[in-house]
Amino acid sequence: MGAAFFYHLTRQPLETTLPLLLGKARGAGWRCLVVGPNVARLEALDARLWHGNAADFLAHGLAGGPHDADQPILLSSQFCDTNKPACIMCIDGADITAAHVQNSERTCILFDGNDAAATQSARVQWKTLTDAGCSAQYWSEESGSWQMKAKKD
Repeated sequence: MGAAFFYHLTRQPLETTLPLLLGKARGAGWRCLVVGPNVARLEALDARLWHGNAADFLAHGLAGGPHDADQPILLSSQFCDTNKPACIMCIDGADITAAHVQNSERTCILFDGNDAAATQSARVQWKTLTDAGCSAQYWSEESGSWQMKAKKD
């Protein structure tokens, strides 16, 4: 049974933090699904991942291509299990269900701590998921390094 990890972004933007978390997930041998409601944002992340540092390259693809099942990282505007992800990364307020969390190794919910609506949405997701029996951790970078600030088993 998986757990939900909430990442409160206050110092680094999603475009910096997401590749770091994806690298860690891939280092654990996990396939990943990045879910976000905004297709244009996913396309921008796709371009950023393709044009990043060659030493840190993360093989990936946008959902809808002929090789989705082969992608170690799939970026999609909706939940799918096409690439059999062990890790789900939710961005920009993508909804996540307790079943998604429980059927994955890890679910990461990244939210912009400088956006009051995004922070409130994350609070609602925390309550919904923990009330449904999901384990959860809340991580903050407010101090300059990532620290776990709360945990619910």
